[in-house]
Amino acid sequence: MASRIASAVGGVLHGPDVAVDGASFDSRSVRPGELFVPIVAERDGHDFIGSALGAGATAYLTHRAPVGGTAVEVDDTAAGLMALATWARRQLDVPVVGVTGSVGKTSTKDFIAVALGATRRVTANVRSFNNEQGLPVTILGAPDDVEALVVEMGMRGFGEIVRLCDVARPTIGVVTRVAASHTERVGGIEGVARAKRELVEQLPATGTAVLNADDSRVSAMAGSAPGDVITFGVGAGDVRVTDLELDPLARPRFTVETPWGSARVELAASGVHMASNAAAAIAVTGVVEGSVDAAVDALRTAAVSGMRMEVHTLDSGAVVVNDAYNANPDSMRAALDAIAAMRADRRVAILGPMGELDDPDAGHARVAADARARDIEIVATGTDRYGVEPTDDPVTVLGDLGPGDVVLVKASRAGGLERFVAELLEK
Repeated sequence: MASRIASAVGGVLHGPDVAVDGASFDSRSVRPGELFVPIVAERDGHDFIGSALGAGATAYLTHRAPVGGTAVEVDDTAAGLMALATWARRQLDVPVVGVTGSVGKTSTKDFIAVALGATRRVTANVRSFNNEQGLPVTILGAPDDVEALVVEMGMRGFGEIVRLCDVARPTIGVVTRVAASHTERVGGIEGVARAKRELVEQLPATGTAVLNADDSRVSAMAGSAPGDVITFGVGAGDVRVTDLELDPLARPRFTVETPWGSARVELAASGVHMASNAAAAIAVTGVVEGSVDAAVDALRTAAVSGMRMEVHTLDSGAVVVNDAYNANPDSMRAALDAIAAMRADRRVAILGPMGELDDPDAGHARVAADARARDIEIVATGTDRYGVEPTDDPVTVLGDLGPGDVVLVKASRAGGLERFVAELLEK
């Protein structure tokens, strides 16, 4: 009820006391019955309260004068959203899995949700709703009968994961990798490790840290864990990937050895790095359920969020890999490795800029060297840092595509390279 929301956030209720189910900060995606939370950023969400009410929102937070309907007046709507989610989390007595890392966190979150979902009712954040708006609405959107919650935690600076943990109070913390992502904001890769370690440090003494044994910076976080630690990796860790093979579309097939038994795993997602992400999911399931059989079965058909190693086969027989959601030098290498492992005669990467690197010239040069080492042609767009002349029309530069051609499309989010994927699919 709206009155409970007002009590939880220390706000003032205006209008009738109505039922509320879930929350949204985007008036374009409000569902009937939800609370609308206007966020003040590049645009002021208060300007869209009317649209949200028209879409079916039954109440809204506001730090302006109410404009009708049911409102909860607060000093700060963003802080009110966090406070409300903190209150809602206290009502849940279920495992809460927090996932962070420089690469792989969204795919790992997706795999964990599928693996745990084989035996439990699971709520997980959609896409990359992993910040101070996305994480709270994920918690607030959990149904009353939820049995596990999986939340991705992003960071662009120190203290951000601590704030997210204050709300979500994770009982299990997963760290995938530490890589050169957002290094500009934290003073280099050691700063990234320090910021990611916040998740491990915030776990309760009864919690479990699930750490990547293949990454020395991640495995070193075991010393900061207040409770238990379980590790995963390719050939190393408590949950180990062995006998790893890739099919012609670079989809992993492997054996997983765990404290709860061994099994053969086949994934629908491409890239050897997906095997590590799946191992993390299996480790989490083992911690929660004490068994991994159902998780392994569920992972066989598990899909990951869009624009992450999304493989399309064109009518011409060419393969297009849409990995355009985001990029840093390590995720670039993983994607290049994936298309290098695919059965192909010609491999091309349409690459755009990578943002928030402390040394962007070196980062882009490293990716260019990785591509050359794998005999992958680069078509650059939006930057000349790859050492090739950029183009505004990479699809035309590619020319006609046919069987034996594989094209990767990848850049940081700001690049918006999915538009070129759309062109290729139309072509």
